[in-house]
Amino acid sequence: MTRAGARTRRAARDARRGVATGAGPAPADYVPPRNPGAHGALGLLGEVLLTGVLVTLVALPVVTLPVALAAGVRHLRRYVSASESGMALFWRDVARGLRLGWGLGLGAVALALVLLLDVDIAGSGALPGGEVIALVGWLGLGALGTALLLIASAWAPETGWIAAVKQVPARAAADPAGAAYLFVAAAFTAVATWALVPLLVPALGCAVLAVVAVPERAARRHTPAAGVER
Repeated sequence: MTRAGARTRRAARDARRGVATGAGPAPADYVPPRNPGAHGALGLLGEVLLTGVLVTLVALPVVTLPVALAAGVRHLRRYVSASESGMALFWRDVARGLRLGWGLGLGAVALALVLLLDVDIAGSGALPGGEVIALVGWLGLGALGTALLLIASAWAPETGWIAAVKQVPARAAADPAGAAYLFVAAAFTAVATWALVPLLVPALGCAVLAVVAVPERAARRHTPAAGVER
């Protein structure tokens, strides 16, 4: 290999290392990745677990679960897009979401209790066709969890909770496969928590990651250069 060729290869290797570490400079033809914050697997895993901890803390009163999910989604979106993602922004979203979000959480808890009672009564054998009624109850709980994740995906402080709730049917109809993925994420969270309560923390982090990833999957199919929704 000639000396000039060795210098060229060394320069290319240094450019790749500079891009990978963030030290730069990047080559002139460098195209930034779609979600730069998601390219470090260990870093992303750590952030997902941290998000699970934050969401769990905010959701401890139960009625604040929608607020916790929405703030967690916005935090993880900022992280994967390599935007500013400090804790202050997360807690600011929590404070702004609490203004009306607890009411949505209260309604969700009431509906969940009704569905759980329906499942319990159906399982007691007191009703004819109890298996079908129980199945409807479980599917209703899954649909409720999916709706909460879709609402968390749509919520923004500027538009509020009512607008987020109104977007749920349109979002589900626009991407049925994505809604099915969120249904699975909600079911996984419930099953993992039922199996071992501490698994709620990473399961919630994974559910938030699913909320962030599902719209990106659809966007990549239509607009490859589009950025992460904020």
